[in-house]
Amino acid sequence: MPEIQITSDEYNKHFPQEKREKALRQALDIRKFEVELYWKRATYFWTFIGAIFAGYIAIQVSKSGLKQDLSVILSCLGFVFSVAWFCVNRGSKHWQENWEKHVDLLEDDVMGPLYKVVLTRSETKSWKYLFLTSPHRSWKDWLYKGQHLISGPTKFSVSKINQIISLYVALIWLVLIKYALPEFNFSSDFNPLYVTVVSISAIASLLFIILGRSYGGGYWHNGTIRTSMIMKE
Repeated sequence: MPEIQITSDEYNKHFPQEKREKALRQALDIRKFEVELYWKRATYFWTFIGAIFAGYIAIQVSKSGLKQDLSVILSCLGFVFSVAWFCVNRGSKHWQENWEKHVDLLEDDVMGPLYKVVLTRSETKSWKYLFLTSPHRSWKDWLYKGQHLISGPTKFSVSKINQIISLYVALIWLVLIKYALPEFNFSSDFNPLYVTVVSISAIASLLFIILGRSYGGGYWHNGTIRTSMIMKE
């Protein structure tokens, strides 16, 4: 079954006034749970990627005869985990925003627009204030702005930065794969290990992107029930 688009009026019919408070409380709880899961997943991937990177460095400084083989395997493994981390970050962000949007739509009649009202510091000492008004600003104004740029709050998205980091780490592993592989030319010997490991890593990464998306359609269910009874002796 395909996804069914709904309007604001239809959404409100699904969540009438008598259900809104309970629905809002549930949305807030699930959103909180999604945020907790987000950072648990980040810790999970950082642990594995860090261990793989430590193994890669240890191999580089060793004199093992399998140095190149292990370097290729570990760099491919690090790349796959980094791509998986990037995709998981995007998936976590999707579901977190889903519940945030529910909160946006449900909160007004229950507790007011608490999540939609954003309070920030006064912009009286912004760059516009310093440059476009009187040029005779005191050194305190400039000092305040400098402190704000270094330690003041800014509307950065923590999850977006985490996604960029995961993409950056994936690209670094891609460079390390190129570094670990022998120089390619048509006269060189065919190495089945390298071809297999690199191919599997590329296929796995593509499957994350192509097949790793959540299914958005509907479901038809099949149900069964077991019968149970005591037999007479």
